[in-house]
Amino acid sequence: MEYHGTNGGIVRRIGGVTEGTHFPGLEVDVDDDHPIDHVVDLAQANAWEFDRVDGDRIEFVVEGQWRNYDVTMAWSRSDETLRLISSFAMDPPKGRHATLRELVGLANDLCWTGSFSFWPEHGSVAFRYGLLLAGGESATPVQIHSMLVRSVCACERFYPAFQLAAWGDRAPEEALGIAIAEAYGHA
Repeated sequence: MEYHGTNGGIVRRIGGVTEGTHFPGLEVDVDDDHPIDHVVDLAQANAWEFDRVDGDRIEFVVEGQWRNYDVTMAWSRSDETLRLISSFAMDPPKGRHATLRELVGLANDLCWTGSFSFWPEHGSVAFRYGLLLAGGESATPVQIHSMLVRSVCACERFYPAFQLAAWGDRAPEEALGIAIAEAYGHA
């Protein structure tokens, strides 16, 4: 994963491509393909190990700068949504759960696509994103890649703040400020 600053922001590359990149070899007839088939193609193109749990769900791990992220993508026929969950273990002390929940809310205020959730029963934080494909629309490989890039970028952006709040005894606002300043410092 490479990091490049553009216009004061951060653009990240996964598997040597950025959002909007043409995918040679991934051109497919989207009218006949299952969205998870495109995810399999992306995983294979990046030589990622994956588990196609069933016809509608795939799980794999994406390496980030801060840590690895467990990614699940699932197709829901009933609501015509391709769902992505990118999660990572935090296992914060119980006394820090309220602080982490507050920070999740602050981080979500800065996210325009997707949102974070704290799952105390699993000791993890997850970023969730859904691509609505109503009316029989199909997901393209570029859309799926974009979903993945956006989710990993969001996790990478806020991971330091979650760490500071969970383990560094920092207030949510302070942790968020330090993490955002650090991200812009590396752009």
